[in-house]
Amino acid sequence: MTRTARRRRAVGLFGALVCGAAALAGCGYGGTAVTTPFVPNHIKLEHGRLYVVKAAPVAGLGTVLVDGLGITLYLYATDHRGQPSRCYDLCAIQWPPYVLPPGVTAPVAGPGVRPGLLGTAPRRDGTTQVTYNGWPLYLWPGDRAPGMATGQALTNAGGLWYVLTPDGSALTTRH
Repeated sequence: MTRTARRRRAVGLFGALVCGAAALAGCGYGGTAVTTPFVPNHIKLEHGRLYVVKAAPVAGLGTVLVDGLGITLYLYATDHRGQPSRCYDLCAIQWPPYVLPPGVTAPVAGPGVRPGLLGTAPRRDGTTQVTYNGWPLYLWPGDRAPGMATGQALTNAGGLWYVLTPDGSALTTRH
């Protein structure tokens, strides 16, 4: 092996050692953890079945409808009360419909809601969407914890989005 070849090999091995040490250093307790700003690590969801609709307070809005985990539910003003959802494709990606899990045939009325206003509507994909007072219900991915309503009065996906009060009406005030 020539002197130049030995030097290249030594430099290559040294570089590999430095890179390996740097990678291992990043795995230790002294490094900085990288987290996403969209999933706070202090989330405390309520315990409950996903297909429960109940009423809970949201600061600045009062008592609104939430799911079994305490996450705020919304209506899409472009929908027509008493009819199936008009939110599909990109809209349904941005605002996931609140649907029943497989094998569940009806939502459960939790504290503070009127059981007679709770219902369902079929979706084109074969799932069953939960409704309240005839309004199909949706979730907003920005609401990651109970008490949040970051989608309130938001213009998005071709329409306005509002939380619902326990009497089944849209709360149209800004949050």
